[in-house]
Amino acid sequence: MEITREDIIRFIHKASEEMNANKDYLIELDAASGDGDLGMTMSKGFEAGAEAADAFGEEDLGKMIFKIGSALAAKVPSTMGTLMGSGFLEAGKALKGKKSLEPADFAAFCESYYNGVQKRGKASPGDRTVLDSLKPAADAVKQAVATGKDDPKELTRAAYEAAKSGVEATKHMAPVHGKAYVHREKLAGVPDQGAIVGSLLYKAWTETF
Repeated sequence: MEITREDIIRFIHKASEEMNANKDYLIELDAASGDGDLGMTMSKGFEAGAEAADAFGEEDLGKMIFKIGSALAAKVPSTMGTLMGSGFLEAGKALKGKKSLEPADFAAFCESYYNGVQKRGKASPGDRTVLDSLKPAADAVKQAVATGKDDPKELTRAAYEAAKSGVEATKHMAPVHGKAYVHREKLAGVPDQGAIVGSLLYKAWTETF
């Protein structure tokens, strides 16, 4: 397995397309427990990330991923924009100097992305947030790599399937942060919109390959 510069550019464009395609759905979910702007911020933020990747001229993939995060966070300095940008920033730092990504590097991307979001947001898995899809995805890839799997299709699929399971689990979680906590009683059985954003990130990885 080797993830190339072109793969990362294709990935961030796929992510931008997914956020745009799901914009109205995310707005609808967010309106029930937040500001109702999630779909718009993710669509604009990932579009900016894709533009930054296209314009990046160096071979260092870690720097490219960092640049994507910087552009995303700058374009939409909302809570979720900052969190998703922080994931890319942390992953970029972890992969600095890489000109291609091996299986262990993809696992490092997933783990570092989760860590970046977690450190910035101070939440924990189980709190009904984006972490509830990012953490299962990172764990699934780490386990897959540890057992010798190295096919990018297989690894990205493992991440996406785990992220989707994480989204499903949020239907039975009680929110503990922000406006969602106030509206917690009406959220039973409804997936967390942040976790959906995390799953779309990994859906884009599967579509890359």
